[in-house]
Amino acid sequence: MSPETRPPVASLADRSPSISAAEIVAHLVPPRQFETATLDSYRPDRDYPSQGAALAAIRNFIAGWAAPKGGLFSRKRAPASLPGLYLDGGFGVGKTHLLAALWHAAPGRKYFGTFIEYTALVGALGYAATLQQLKGATIVCIDEFELDDPGDTRLMSRLLSELVASGSRIAATSNTPPNALGEGRFAAQDFLREIDALAARFTTVRIDGLDYRRRDVEGHAVAVDDSEFDRLIGMANGEATVDDFGLVLKHLASVHPSRYVRMIEGVDTVGLRDVHPLVNQTDALRLVAFVDRLYDAQVRIVATGLPLNQVFPEEMLAGGYRKKYLRAVSRMIALTS
Repeated sequence: MSPETRPPVASLADRSPSISAAEIVAHLVPPRQFETATLDSYRPDRDYPSQGAALAAIRNFIAGWAAPKGGLFSRKRAPASLPGLYLDGGFGVGKTHLLAALWHAAPGRKYFGTFIEYTALVGALGYAATLQQLKGATIVCIDEFELDDPGDTRLMSRLLSELVASGSRIAATSNTPPNALGEGRFAAQDFLREIDALAARFTTVRIDGLDYRRRDVEGHAVAVDDSEFDRLIGMANGEATVDDFGLVLKHLASVHPSRYVRMIEGVDTVGLRDVHPLVNQTDALRLVAFVDRLYDAQVRIVATGLPLNQVFPEEMLAGGYRKKYLRAVSRMIALTS
């Protein structure tokens, strides 16, 4: 795009979008980078056999839709399969890819969203209306099932229990706060304990491996100087935004995380000036949610100041949200590289 035709640089801080229940439902599909995800396009790492085993387990789960049900005198019966599937693994091992591939393979009406999107839908519609909206779906996929808000977790557990009882199948990936289980590892037992009403109906699939986003890039986010910042913003293929990092953090506090997706609608590149360390854990968690939406939409980040992978201080990384912060670091490295 030439400088003559480029629209004026916008500001994220000027965007205070609203989102209706109908729009939330419309967004319950896999993010852009997974629009064409299939099981065939998933590339298991041969150094981690659990990735190939996970692929086989998901194919078996999908086979439950296609196989003959088997009557009283039939020799063919559908394979035994629990109605719930939980993908347990570190970040960057392809859980979202596999979840999206499962969604694409499912027949009929189906939904795919993050935990935040489903809880936002309950907030917009109410519990009963949300249940009515989702009821009858072939499958409900929940990416990034959050375990750090007991109230929301219990609400989702109740909702999913009712959906399973009505015949829907459930598939989920999860993030868990406890740090004691090791870096980059999610906790299947924590997930199952928190959704105890459903636990016996979930098959847990463990996926080990390295973060694919860091296999081919340096382990740090790129920070640029002012002149390079201006050059890269000027090269954006579509709409670019430019804001002070501190102002973005302040603005995120005024927008519900379910609306972050609307904040970046149509944006190609987000420019952040004067990145600095975070001092408030609430700001840090909002940034994690915002980075997730940037990553889903594959919006490039151009930043000056502190490299974004260094914004979480050691005391935050040593706390209960370590895995969330590490996922955000991984994604910011990818989006700035």
